[in-house]
This record gives sequence, structure tokens and C-alpha cells, in this order.
Amino acid sequence: MTELPLTRIAVSRDKQLRIREAVSKADKLADLARLASLDDVEALTALLADPEISGPIYTLPSKINPHTVQSFIERHLAERERGEGLLMVSIDEVALSAYHDIQVWPQWGACELGGAVRRDRQNRGQGGSGALIAFNWLFEVIGVDLICETAALDNIRTARLLESIGFGCKGQIESQLSDGSTRASSYWELQRTEWQSRSNE
Repeated sequence: MTELPLTRIAVSRDKQLRIREAVSKADKLADLARLASLDDVEALTALLADPEISGPIYTLPSKINPHTVQSFIERHLAERERGEGLLMVSIDEVALSAYHDIQVWPQWGACELGGAVRRDRQNRGQGGSGALIAFNWLFEVIGVDLICETAALDNIRTARLLESIGFGCKGQIESQLSDGSTRASSYWELQRTEWQSRSNE
């Protein structure tokens, strides 16, 4: 398994503490989503029960049921307390419409953002606009200097989105699945300085 992030630039202790504090206090992702709680087990299970949603995502439990989803939420709540991760959910007028899984490495000033959108809300341009909001929030509110992303090799839609935003593809890595097996994934990175340069264009 390849450990993330690939680019590792140690940050000061003060910056690490600021990132941890920002994560531990976060209760919403801009106006996009709110912190997931155990009250969301049923709704998140319903979203992830769709294999078209959960199947390609290696960070999810290998089996989706209320027990595994509860454990998934509990793990993220513990990560939040340590300032090392967040699980956010978006709700629309119908049901839970998306989830956002954020892994944070304060020592490197880096994070990874994963997640998925309910199928009936895909292909509407919302994924791209939501990603822009999320990346800006991670840089400006959480305070990271690097965002990394992974996706299955055949996930062309994600690859095009990331490249359009400014992420640079760094090749392939081996991602570990929840059942202990591995899969090849494409890997991208975006530095804060690159994001700011594109934002100022």
C-alpha cells in the first residue's frame, strides 16, 4: 500500500496545532454540508447501499449495513477529536444527497477529500461546483497547504474534473481497501500556491 501524501513537507508545530484545532471545531463544510452524526446512520446506509455509489470507493467498508456505517461514522468522530479527519453529509429536500470524507495529516499540512453524490444528482455540474467550494474551504478554513486525490484508474469523470481544477496527476499508487486487499489508483496533488495562482487569474 502507498502511504499518502506522496509530497511531504513538514510544517511547524504551530501550524500543525492550528490545523488540528480547525478540524476539531469544524461542524460544517462551508454551505455545502454539515458534520455527520450517529443520527445519520440510516440515511447514509441508504445512500451507500447503491453499489454504483459505494463500489468504486476504496475507503468505505467492504460491506454496507447499519453496523458498518455506524462504525464508519464513529471512526470519523474520533478522528475529528484528534484533528485528523471529518465526515460531512449534504441533505436535500429528498434525502441525504452526498457525503464528504476528509483525511487530514497535520504534520504535512495535507489532506485528502473523498466522497460521492447520489446518482440522481450526478451529471448536473453540482459535483464540480461542490468540489471548488470544498477545496477552497480546506485551504482557507482548515489551513492545509496540499490536497491529494485518488480515484480508480477507469474513473475518467473524476480525472477530468481534477485536471480542470488544476490538480497535477502524479501517476499511479496502490490503495488499500477496507478488506485488506489493494487496487491501483490514479493520484493527483494540488498545492495551495497553485490554487491561489489559478484563483487570481
